[in-house]
Amino acid sequence: MKKTRIEFEISSGNVFADLGLPKADELFARAQLGFHIHKLLEARKLKQREIGAILEIKQPEVSHLMNGHYSRFTMDKLLEFLKRLDQKVTIKIRPPRPGEPYQEIAATL
Repeated sequence: MKKTRIEFEISSGNVFADLGLPKADELFARAQLGFHIHKLLEARKLKQREIGAILEIKQPEVSHLMNGHYSRFTMDKLLEFLKRLDQKVTIKIRPPRPGEPYQEIAATL
């Protein structure tokens, strides 16, 4: 049996940068924030109506959030959601180490 060689390339860790999208660092940061918001909401087992009331957004926006359409929300809006979910957000500023992403989100859930 002949083995088929599969071509691949190693990811940078940011799929948006790997795809060559503009503002890849910002897209990645929004995706990370959105993911953590989604996990927090999922853990609370809320209905979309209840999520909308907590985050003060309409049901269609809740649907976008829960379906992973994080690029529809600004960083400010996502940070506001975290505040409404009673989460502390800390921003650290320092020069990046070689090969380190420009923006990074770390969460303890």
